[in-house]
Amino acid sequence: MASGSCDVRLLIFVIVALFILIQIRLFATQSRYADDIVTSESRKFKMKDGVHLSPLNEFQASFAAVVIVACNRPDYLERTITSILKYQTSVASKFPMFISQDGTNPDVKSKALSYSQITYMQHLDFEPVETERPGEIVAYYKIAKHYKWALDELFFKRNFSRVIILEDDMEIAPDFFDYFEATATLLDNDKSVMAVSSWNDNGQRQFVHDAGYTYWDDWIRRKDVHNNRQFIRPEICRTYNFGEHGSSMGQFFHQYLEPIRLNDVKVHWKEMELDYLLEGNFLSYFTKMVAGAKPLGVDFVGKASSMDGDVRIKYNNQAEFEQIAHQFGIFSEWRDGIPRTAYKGVVVFRYHTSKRIFLVGPDSLMKLGIEKSLSA
Repeated sequence: MASGSCDVRLLIFVIVALFILIQIRLFATQSRYADDIVTSESRKFKMKDGVHLSPLNEFQASFAAVVIVACNRPDYLERTITSILKYQTSVASKFPMFISQDGTNPDVKSKALSYSQITYMQHLDFEPVETERPGEIVAYYKIAKHYKWALDELFFKRNFSRVIILEDDMEIAPDFFDYFEATATLLDNDKSVMAVSSWNDNGQRQFVHDAGYTYWDDWIRRKDVHNNRQFIRPEICRTYNFGEHGSSMGQFFHQYLEPIRLNDVKVHWKEMELDYLLEGNFLSYFTKMVAGAKPLGVDFVGKASSMDGDVRIKYNNQAEFEQIAHQFGIFSEWRDGIPRTAYKGVVVFRYHTSKRIFLVGPDSLMKLGIEKSLSA
């Protein structure tokens, strides 16, 4: 009995010790001791094994880190860097660039290290991957682990408060940096906003019109992950994905990705009034648009083309949504009860003109608080 009691006390001691160590590690990022470490490390700025090591306090005045996530496509990486530098050079002090490479591809590493203005990081993980379900793509698990590692490096080790993530097969729009700088206030002040995105899944040329419009989007569709937090995304994409060859093996590329419209005009985001995107404000703003749209029944595609003004079409379940989406040509993919680009179950897109089409879910009007007023 004494031995068992001793074992329990020892186990409790170990658990408590581990907890204290974890708390110390978390607290250290804001502690005076951590500042001393940063000061010490900044004196060690040098090249080691061909890898750029930047002083940790070099980026203290920066607005956000920009990290390109790369693996084994040096030609794609070069095209992406060229696009970013076209607009980043003038704001480099605000938006320092990083390349985070997953793995050991020598051509990618050589290409990354050839840019003196970009900090190189390398993620090495040779542990075997076990998928949660049979048939899942192992590469997605590797990508997720790389993302986690890169974000930890930038948020916790380099103390950035904001990080913009790009992949090595993307080009950016002229107002890319202005867009993120202007919307950062929303992200900082509204805890219901999980992130700001440059992407619209239904951003194909025939479905967009206004470069200055932005929406809320239930982008993270798993309910146990999003916790009622939304993304802010533009109507017209601020990034273009040219990566036909990659982990997704070209899935959806020709149908959905290649026709994406990349914004090509300079929108002065910092001069725009964006308070309508705050929680509560956007719900009211969006509700008025949905309520003002004309309801359509059968033969909706033909009628939507001929009617003036915005229209709304109701779907009652996943099968109906997929049927309607196929007829218009938008993304029909559905996860955890939520279609892509939806907010409160409502998917909005333009249709060849400035006209908006609202696809409204079975409980969307109730979530928007207008079910009774529209049925009266």
